[in-house]
Order: sequence, then structure tokens, then C-alpha cells
Amino acid sequence: MAKSSSGSEFLKSFKIPMYVLDSNSKSDGEKVPDVPECPVLVFINSKSGGQLGGNLLVTYRQLLNDCQVFDVGEEAPDKVLRQIYVNLETLKRNGDEFATKIQEKLRIIVAGGDGTAGWLLGVVSDMKLAHSPPIATVPLGTGNNLPFAFGWGKKNPGTDTHAVESFLRQVKGAKEMKIDSWHLLMRMKIPKGGPLDPIAPLELPHSLHAFGRVPETNELNMEGFHTFRGGFWNYFSMGMDAEVSYAFHSERKLHPEKFKNQLVNQSTYAKLGCSQGWFSPSLAQNSARNIAQFAKVMIMKNHGDDWDELILPPSIKSIVCLNLPSFSGGFNPWGTPSRWKRNFTPPFVDDGHIEVVGFTSAWHGLVLLAPKGHGTRLAQVRRIKFLFHKGAIDQTYMRIDGEPWKQPLPSDDDTVMVEISHLAQVNILATNGCRSKSIHSPLTPRADEGVNSDEETLEEEFRKFGAADTFKLPEEIDISRLS
Repeated sequence: MAKSSSGSEFLKSFKIPMYVLDSNSKSDGEKVPDVPECPVLVFINSKSGGQLGGNLLVTYRQLLNDCQVFDVGEEAPDKVLRQIYVNLETLKRNGDEFATKIQEKLRIIVAGGDGTAGWLLGVVSDMKLAHSPPIATVPLGTGNNLPFAFGWGKKNPGTDTHAVESFLRQVKGAKEMKIDSWHLLMRMKIPKGGPLDPIAPLELPHSLHAFGRVPETNELNMEGFHTFRGGFWNYFSMGMDAEVSYAFHSERKLHPEKFKNQLVNQSTYAKLGCSQGWFSPSLAQNSARNIAQFAKVMIMKNHGDDWDELILPPSIKSIVCLNLPSFSGGFNPWGTPSRWKRNFTPPFVDDGHIEVVGFTSAWHGLVLLAPKGHGTRLAQVRRIKFLFHKGAIDQTYMRIDGEPWKQPLPSDDDTVMVEISHLAQVNILATNGCRSKSIHSPLTPRADEGVNSDEETLEEEFRKFGAADTFKLPEEIDISRLS
């Protein structure tokens, strides 16, 4: 497709020469007169959004250099970014000022579902750069909570040249924000009667690569226990909502041909919710599904506080630990509480606290459709711990950032423990007027001062997000010099 001269001029703002990204390519003395204003790397999940992912991949490769655009199904982001940053550092050491400026201005675009976006955020977090490249998210999934929270919309985008150029303009003018990440640790006694390992729907999704068994040599391990860890950016949920999500993902894995359209996907999701009883009146639902029947919840409101038990209302069947003001396709379960009501505050995406919300049923969730609707606000915490014990059910369902799994529960008195704690922050791109708010420019100030630097005392392995275990720089590269 021929490009207009005006379009070609505009696209120069985003293009990166091949030699900057690929060590096997040489500049051959080529002079590059101007540093691009907004150099970008683009990661696309070609399987997201039916045919949209593949079409988007073609369009971006038409408009930009091929070396800038990657299909995450073909090239893992951690390996790609490792190679690029090693090459950038080598060029910087050789006095290449162009490469230095590219690195300073670099931005990342990721197109896919929330799982794909979380995967990229986790990889960048594990790189521990002095200034991580900010990330813009293209909504190609079903829920699209991450893009919606930062102003990128929730509907699947157009894939033609005009739509992509329009999105690039938004990326160029977007503002940088910080976003908290959360570490998830799950530990359970090695059972006598069978494994309690998480069961993913048919295969482990990309975003759950961060959620895997810790090696026996890892310091997080305890003798006689299985230990798993992972992380999330948007939410962790447990209970009936995760059960419906698990059924949806399992059905989509078995029959992908039925899930080519975002509207059809959302309709199927609702039907599965009905079949699972999520829309049944509370009195008609099995009380064994009540969270309080099989779990004890402990919370730490601020760093250094003691653990306190969170007493749950008896009818709560779903708990959401929410980092962003977007859940299930754009709803805000926390809402905007009065600052005087139970000391709850509006949610901030970079304050080191997570909002804990409960639901009794899908009908309860429908209150989110009201202008000021919200779920049952339970707590705002620095850390939260779920202790699962022998109860009325032998399994529950969990999900992080839209990706579910089935969790067997113990048949004896041994305990399964899930602990969530604040991990780190990375940079993300947001449009002006997005619904996500920063603690550094709040409309309503909160009592504490956000992230406490004392957390640096946590073990390095505990603080690792875990999504990029393969990201290891060569010994000759000084990570402290990367920016």
C-alpha cells in the first residue's frame, strides 16, 4: 500500500532504524538526521480479538519497520526486550548518541487482552530499569480493563491504516503515570491424598507464566510445602465470578471458532453466568459457596501494622482485590466513597494500597450500572492473606487480570494460604481525563503517604514479579547504567 508523503512524514516520529534494535544489523555509516520524537516497540497478540490481532499486526508492519513490531505468539517479549536492551547498552558504550536518545524516548505499545498487557508489564517490571519505557495498551480482549482504566477505550479498535495512525497520535500525546504491581504467593502443605496444584483451563495462559511453582532451591520454599508465586496489575478475584470466567475460558479453548466477536463473547459470558447460578437469588444459592465458609481473611492496612482478621458478611460469594478502577469490562466496584465514611478513600493506582470488594451474586453486581453503584466495600489494605481450610467445598476458583484457574482445597485440616502484597511500580501511558487517578495529584488526599521505602528490605526473590525468569543480562552489561 502506497503511503502519502504527509503520512510518511508523520510516521518518521515513530520509526526506529534496524541497527538500533538488532545487533546483527549494521548502520553502514548511514546518517540519521533526526531522532524520532516518539520511537515505539509494538507487541501484538495475533490471536486476540478474533481476526483483529492478525490484521493489526499486518497494518503496523506496513506503517513501521518490521524490526519494531512483534507477534507475542512467535517471539516472547522477555527475550525480545533482553536482546534490544543489550544492543542499546552496547551502542551507548560505543558512543552512539542516537541510540542513547532512542532509549530515553522509547515507548511500548501492547495489543491484546488484559493477560497480554499484564505479561508485558511484568516483563518490564522484572528488568528493573532506572526508567522503564511507558506502555500503552490496545483493547483486543473481552474485558479490556487495563486499556479502559487509562483512557484507551474498551471496544476492539479498527485495524486499518487510519485507525492505527490515529492511535499512534494518541500515544505520542499521552501522559506517563505510575501503576502499582502486586505479588501473589500461594503455599500449601504437600497433600497425602493428591495434588493441590492450580488447574488452568486446559493450558496455562500467557499472563499466568508469572504464576508458577517456585523451584525447590528458592528461598520462598518451605519444607513439606508446595509454593507458587505470581503477580497482577488489575485485580485478583476469588469465588463465583472466577468460576464463570473459568467456564468461559475452558469453552473458548475447546471451541475457538465460536469466539470471533467481542459481542458474542460477552453474550456467551452472561449465559455461562446464568448456568453457573451466579444470577440466582442469594437465598437460592448454595451457602457452601460463601467465602466465609471455607476461608479466613487477614489484612494489614499499612506497612508495619499487625495482621487483623477481616470479618466477612456471611453471604459474600465473590471477593475482588482491585488495583485499578475497572473490572468486568469497565465497572468500578469500589466507586467513589465519601472521605468521611469508614475512612475509605477514592482508589489511586500508585498509592501502594489495594481495594477489597465483596459481592453476593451477579444481581448484586448489577448495582454497578447505577451512577454511584458499588459492591460491598470491605477494606483498603497494604497486604491481604486468605487462609483456606477444610470446608463445605473441595475446590474454589481464582483469577488474576482476567485469567482464571481452579484451586483444589484441602480434604484434611491442612491450610492453603494465598498472600497478596505490594511489589513495585512501572510506567504506563494514559490519555488526559482517564479514570485512573494518581496519589500525587489526587482530588481527595488520603491520610498515609503512599509507598513506604522500608519495603526495600523484602527479599529480592520475593520482590521479583516472576514474568520474565528468562531475562538475564550478560555479566559484562551493568544494569545500573540502563535508563
